[in-house]
Amino acid sequence: MTKSEKNDEKKNFSEDNDFSKEKDEIKKSPDNKKDESEEEKFKEVQEKLLRTMAEMENQRRRSEKEKDEAFEYGGFNFAKETLSLLDNIDRAIISFKNDENLKNNKDLNKIIDAINIIKDDLISIFKKNGIESIECINKKFDPNFHQAMLEVENNTKEPGIVIQEIQKGYMMKNRLLRPSLVGVTKKTAKNADKK
Repeated sequence: MTKSEKNDEKKNFSEDNDFSKEKDEIKKSPDNKKDESEEEKFKEVQEKLLRTMAEMENQRRRSEKEKDEAFEYGGFNFAKETLSLLDNIDRAIISFKNDENLKNNKDLNKIIDAINIIKDDLISIFKKNGIESIECINKKFDPNFHQAMLEVENNTKEPGIVIQEIQKGYMMKNRLLRPSLVGVTKKTAKNADKK
């Protein structure tokens, strides 16, 4: 091998080395960075799209639930206001029965019967719409359904039992429309200072 051939070989080898250096530089080149940044941007956009789709699905579910609740409980406030009619009918019946002037009237029972028919119709309408009274007498006091108005000393029953209903409570399907106003038992305080 002549000197010139050796030089050519060295030159080719150094050119090959230069080519591998160029490859490395290409990897680090701005064009390649663009590829990486485009991939990152694509992933970002994809992630945002997935989040947006999830938010839209949640919004759809929320609006569907609100629509169902509006349909089911749309008359909630109206029903709550109408309960006062039922209370006033009960008060009217008690008032008529306790009025001394009306007690001697032969038509008192007819009046009370007519009022009771109206009351029964109103209760029937309530039941058709899922409104029912809360039964509370002789049951354990439950703050979710009852509102204690007074405590009554009583040793015959355990403490916390409802023994008096001041105002009826009502439920609309599975929601509390109005709590029962009640009197609850408590133990009699023992007087230890007897002389």
